[in-house]
Amino acid sequence: MTATHSFQDEVVYQIYPRSFQDSNSDGIGDLKGIQQRLPYLKKLGVDVLWLNPIYRSPDKDNGYDISDYEAIQPAYGDMTDFEALLNAVHDNGMKLLMDLVVNHTSDQHRWFQESKKSKDNAFADYYIWRDPVDGHEPNNWGSYFSGSAWTYVPARGQYYLHLFAPGQPDLNWENPEVRQSVYSLMKFWLDKGANGFRMDVINLISKPADLPDAPQAAGAEYGNVESLVADGPKLNDYLQEMNREVLSQYTDILTVGEMPGSTPEDATHYTNLDGSELNMVFQFQHVNLSPNPDARLGKWNDQPVKLPELKQAFARWQVALDGKGWNSLYWNNHDQPRTVSRFGNDNPQYRVISAKMLGTTLHMMQGTPYVYEGEEIGMTNVHYSTLDQYEDLESINAYQALVNDEKAVTPEKMLKYLSHISRDNARTPMQWDDSTNAGFSTVKPWFALNSNYPQINTKQALADQDSVFYYYQKLIALRHDSDLIKLGDFELLDPDDGDVFAYKRHYNGQTLLVISNFTANEVSRDYGQEHADSLLIGNYPDDQARVLRPYESKVYQFNN
Repeated sequence: MTATHSFQDEVVYQIYPRSFQDSNSDGIGDLKGIQQRLPYLKKLGVDVLWLNPIYRSPDKDNGYDISDYEAIQPAYGDMTDFEALLNAVHDNGMKLLMDLVVNHTSDQHRWFQESKKSKDNAFADYYIWRDPVDGHEPNNWGSYFSGSAWTYVPARGQYYLHLFAPGQPDLNWENPEVRQSVYSLMKFWLDKGANGFRMDVINLISKPADLPDAPQAAGAEYGNVESLVADGPKLNDYLQEMNREVLSQYTDILTVGEMPGSTPEDATHYTNLDGSELNMVFQFQHVNLSPNPDARLGKWNDQPVKLPELKQAFARWQVALDGKGWNSLYWNNHDQPRTVSRFGNDNPQYRVISAKMLGTTLHMMQGTPYVYEGEEIGMTNVHYSTLDQYEDLESINAYQALVNDEKAVTPEKMLKYLSHISRDNARTPMQWDDSTNAGFSTVKPWFALNSNYPQINTKQALADQDSVFYYYQKLIALRHDSDLIKLGDFELLDPDDGDVFAYKRHYNGQTLLVISNFTANEVSRDYGQEHADSLLIGNYPDDQARVLRPYESKVYQFNN
């Protein structure tokens, strides 16, 4: 395989606009704030900036409930600000990736406002409506955000489907007019010069025929809908149509589909390298690993993931997509806790070294790496201790369901779970310096800062040549310069080793050996590293060959 697509060379930086940089002293990050920080991102070396939704929204789910796809959320600025940002991104040699949210809209979108009025208007079939069954919901589907996935509207005498919040009704992709409306809004942004889309839960758009009941765990109030709605029967048809009518009409467009519940085998169809659907997939297997024996709790836990399971999750996708599709590489994003807190060690003694270890382990794999804002300086979970500190709808609903309704867990235990894995851990404002409000704003931010910002911030990182920032800068530069890193196939070593993650990459007679110690203990491993031609990168200043110090990671290259 050779690098024939630009996305195989690129590294993406994800920006959560609300929390990145406030430019107008209202406590909320905005587009002008992002523009101010472009020199920092250019210095890091990333190629593409992905913005979480910046469209007009009631903000019931932090912008993933869109009421107008062709308008900017006023708190972020206006269209003039967007165009200025886009031009500045391009002037800096980078691309801009928009977030496309078209499984659902906001219930405030004019399409839904019309649809809910009656069964015989122009937008009546833009959403998924069903009659009651025996006076109740049409089936047992549960929302991803807990509770029923159905809400009743008296004006129609029907329920509408919302796989997420009630304020996020699902679009009816069976309706060709819906699809054409989506393609029109995509063209609106691509015509402005946007460079592609990250597509939110795009593999949920094709629902199964007849909407049957979902599997229901013992004691659970609702069925687990993901196994039914992921990778629906017409998903390939819809993505191919989208590609024909929109994506293929533009040059050098980057597309990534967020696909919860997808298998690698399915993903080879959606991300095939012939360019007929999408460029790459966001999959969830490695971040959805849970040590919970109680199915009622879902992802909510405070236990470390078992390393053999983590390795197998990565290896499964690395092997299955090699030469057939393309993967996204990520540890964290706006929906996941901070990686150094979840998979590394955020104790001050080990935070920097384990953050570098995690970066090395990920960036040496095949796929397109994604860096989430603050990851490159080793930002940590915020470790809140009371429920009223949380903003995230999923977290608050889960507390209500598991503590108050089902009595499945104690309040104290649930708060520990939230502290470990809530999405809010990723959404605290970016830590720029040690001044009041961390350089994010001159006023109190929309969301409380992590209290460790005086110690962990970009000003400190840029002043320290041994910081996580400069290490990530080197990782990105190595990928840009190496076809072995970009394209080599993947071989997992010692899959049952509970302490060390080791793998090889092979390409054109060259071999890459990656060895990462996921523990705070010194261990020893022999993979023939003494015979390597070079040590490409390591997170300690010297190399002790077979010895692996706490959270040590090193990458060796063997030539022909």
